[in-house]
Amino acid sequence: MRLVHAADLHLDSPLLGLSRLGDSELADTLRRATRRACENLVDLVVDDEADALLLAGDVYDGNWKDYATGQFFVRQMSRLHDEGVPVFLINGNHDAESEITRSLRLPPNVHRLSTERPETVTLDDLGLAVHGQGFAHRAVLENLVPAYPDAIPGLVNVGLLHTSVQGAEGHDSYAPCAPEDLATCGYEYFALGHVHDRRTVCDGRHVAAFSGNLQGRHPRETGAKGALVVDVETGGRAELRHTVCDVARWEHLRLDLGLARDMDEVLAVVDAALRTACVDAGSRPVVARVTLDGASPAAASLLDAEGLRAEIDLLAEKAGAAVEKVRNRTRPAADDGGRPVDPDLADAIAVAAAELVSDPERAAAFALPLEKEVGRRLRGAGLLDLRDADRLSGLARRAEQELLAHLAGPVRADPGDARAAG
Repeated sequence: MRLVHAADLHLDSPLLGLSRLGDSELADTLRRATRRACENLVDLVVDDEADALLLAGDVYDGNWKDYATGQFFVRQMSRLHDEGVPVFLINGNHDAESEITRSLRLPPNVHRLSTERPETVTLDDLGLAVHGQGFAHRAVLENLVPAYPDAIPGLVNVGLLHTSVQGAEGHDSYAPCAPEDLATCGYEYFALGHVHDRRTVCDGRHVAAFSGNLQGRHPRETGAKGALVVDVETGGRAELRHTVCDVARWEHLRLDLGLARDMDEVLAVVDAALRTACVDAGSRPVVARVTLDGASPAAASLLDAEGLRAEIDLLAEKAGAAVEKVRNRTRPAADDGGRPVDPDLADAIAVAAAELVSDPERAAAFALPLEKEVGRRLRGAGLLDLRDADRLSGLARRAEQELLAHLAGPVRADPGDARAAG
């Protein structure tokens, strides 16, 4: 039996980090990316002649009334109805908020499992039993697995669950459970949703896995995204194959510039990383966040944040990518005529700058006394608008770099030492 397992489609979810792309073709591709990824999923089910599609929650992305989103999903499931492919789905925490979830009628091949208690749907002609329970409301905090029914002998048993599995990092702790809970059910496969990174939770006789989401939606959802093709038979161990469905790729390029001596060498490192990311993504457009790091002789040449960003944008354009953000975390090299900077002090400076960048209200409050005193004159001279959150963020980052550069500045000889040497 061949099943396809997907989760966290988040259809029409607003992708983040697109403001700099304006109305470009890439921005339009990214705005439509979740729908195109869903179409790719349906193509995968048909092309691989799958016996069923498993959707482990969060088809939608919260509580809004854009029924065009739901109509799109109904059309995709109708394609599978025409192909004779059954679909099994459960509500995730975002679906539980959605009016679309409660209102739209799905085609008859779609089985939405109960939100009241674990439900089992059997298809005797396939030899398949699917067990699952969806979310009736957003915050399901109890472990649902102990109530799941025992495996039915003679059938392939599959579980559907939207869960954090003991609180996955970066995800709300919804329907938490232990891997042992999943294995105890005795199902051939447990299809999990909620965690957007693909990973296997149980890898023994009874396999349980997160497929990850279909399409990365922001710079923290990096790398290839897609669905799991699951080949399994009664009493056998499920075999998994990840297949990409995304139409655009987010990447975070963390680059150590410790060996870069000047701006030219910095740009060469960035260029190579961007081109590699584009090759790895195939025909998909790449949106990258670039973080420059390390104690580098080139650090002093990187203090012009706007100029650095312009240079990297040009490299990205030539490589066929776009840059969402550039972060400069470099510091002067201690062996470049400078002093070593205490790591704890450097970290504290970085944290303080990051707090100002991530909290525009705090940055504005910090700049308010200066704004009251000279803000109008600065704006009148065309120098600086202290009310501009993006500009304040840039100033915080530049202050971080210049402070580190000052701390690690060239060591000045003690005049007494010079006289003694004479």
